[in-house]
Amino acid sequence: MANAQIRNVAIIAHVDHGKTTLVDQMLRQGGAFRSNQVVAERVMDSNALERERGITILAKNTSVKYGNYKINVVDTPGHADFGGEVERILKMVNGVVLLVDAYEGTMPQTRFVLSKALDLGLKVIIVVNKIDRSDARVKEVVDEVLELLMELNATDEQLDSPIVYCSGRNGTATYEPGEQGEDLIPLFETIVRHIPSPPQDESKPVQLLISALDYSEYVGTIGIGRIERGVLKQNMQIALCNYHSPEKSTRAKVTNIYTFEGLSRIACDTAGAGDIVCVSGVEGVTIGDTLCDVSAIEPMEFPKISEPSVEMTFSVNDSPFAGKEGKFVTSRHLRARLFKETVKDVSLKVSDGDTAESFVVCGRGEMHLSILIENMRREGYEFQVSMPKVLYKEENGVRLEPIDKLIVDVPEESVGTVMEKMGVRKGELVSMNPVGGRMKMEFSVPSRGLFGYKSEFLTDTKGEGVLTSAFDKYDVYRGEIERRPFGSLIAHETGDTITYGLFNAQERGSLFLGAGVPVYAGMVVGENPKGDDIVVNVCKRKNLTNTRASGSDDALRLVPFKVMSLEQCLEFIADDELLEVTPKSLRMRKKILNAELRAKAAARAKKAE
Repeated sequence: MANAQIRNVAIIAHVDHGKTTLVDQMLRQGGAFRSNQVVAERVMDSNALERERGITILAKNTSVKYGNYKINVVDTPGHADFGGEVERILKMVNGVVLLVDAYEGTMPQTRFVLSKALDLGLKVIIVVNKIDRSDARVKEVVDEVLELLMELNATDEQLDSPIVYCSGRNGTATYEPGEQGEDLIPLFETIVRHIPSPPQDESKPVQLLISALDYSEYVGTIGIGRIERGVLKQNMQIALCNYHSPEKSTRAKVTNIYTFEGLSRIACDTAGAGDIVCVSGVEGVTIGDTLCDVSAIEPMEFPKISEPSVEMTFSVNDSPFAGKEGKFVTSRHLRARLFKETVKDVSLKVSDGDTAESFVVCGRGEMHLSILIENMRREGYEFQVSMPKVLYKEENGVRLEPIDKLIVDVPEESVGTVMEKMGVRKGELVSMNPVGGRMKMEFSVPSRGLFGYKSEFLTDTKGEGVLTSAFDKYDVYRGEIERRPFGSLIAHETGDTITYGLFNAQERGSLFLGAGVPVYAGMVVGENPKGDDIVVNVCKRKNLTNTRASGSDDALRLVPFKVMSLEQCLEFIADDELLEVTPKSLRMRKKILNAELRAKAAARAKKAE
């Protein structure tokens, strides 16, 4: 296919604004499926975790046909924690479709991904999605996007970006906000007209920047990227090099070349400049590497990925139940898996910890790290993790901490509660705008102030609030923030939980487990709302006697226990606690399991203060 008929475009937006649903409809109307083919919703969310959570985690490539044109589309994550996925794939495309919800408007991740696209000088198409919503406010949202473009110092050409109004769910697009449209032809037409074709330098030596990786059991690591110039041929000898160490180039051979057609990869003998391709057979290839002609070794610059802002310590499980449920339990297994993750996730950093059995893992946020934990857990790994901590910086003797931009959309009656909680967490109100019967507020708040706040926020707003945040900048340290106002209920001994013991323990707080569950001494079994840690005996049995009192043998009624998800466990644990993660269980525990040793350590720490 001639380069003039290729368009490379990424779809970028905030989480839940409808990117993957719109790509579904583009694939359907672009002829990627047979007319009688049964296709799952959000077909691009192929990962099991993506389908369960309803979010995109990994950027993925596909292509659609429109007339004689081939449009290579990259569906990107919308959650701020996976911003590294967006940053690296922008080098593959010549333009972006900026998707904005017709009600929510511009959000923290909208600003982040748009600023990265503008910095690279990419062409922008503005798509206002979900115009069929009953509460859509299309004109105000368009104004918000234009204001955002001006704030980000967009050029006159970028400010003059075309606007298309879509309903991703219905698969319609129109140029007029009042109309509904019949199909996505206006969107396809806008992409073809406004997004430039890639450079057509097929006469020059080949050059391909690797922007993403995949893996196959049959062919090994697969590099994905756009051919910048030249023609790539099957079985071609190439040089593998990197911009940051150009002197270290190695020879390799491209065994197979694949191009994207719909959701499939099609093997081909040659591919020309401008097309997005997959290559296999190149050993040791990583994201940011360049494949060059051996006669012209010229590595391409790779965009600097934003630094991580949160760290956790992953270590070998040393609890009394260690090794019972996991397949991979040693430090060798843990180390290999974590360093393997850094190859395909450029925003993740892994380093050795204080001991041979621990590793410090730095990521973009709690969700970024929790997805890694969940994936490892499903693969059969057993380990334990510490409480998430933010990464501080120091400049000119001043301590700096990561600050998030937080946007909340809440009912008016919840405004006071949210303002109070933000004050305690050192948040500063930036703006406050009424939208219908609700209030949209923007805060500047320390990242550590948001740890554990999500579940509290949903309780405060009776489940009606919407909370989104994204890393904004490093700023001066804002002082101490109380990590949590509650304490833990800790198991006194090892054994199986008994209804009688649980009945007595539930008077102290809310429990996290029911009867017949194995526990060990030092394991966290519940929450004490009064703030201190309390040791409770949930394995206690009722002493049998000869005498019976009236009513004493009635069934004991237990309050329903709270089932903790992975994210809730990470939010809950304190600095002196760990989360034990196995393929079957999540157990919170104290770092020091013995109650006496724990009390002595606490006394020493208090004395040191």
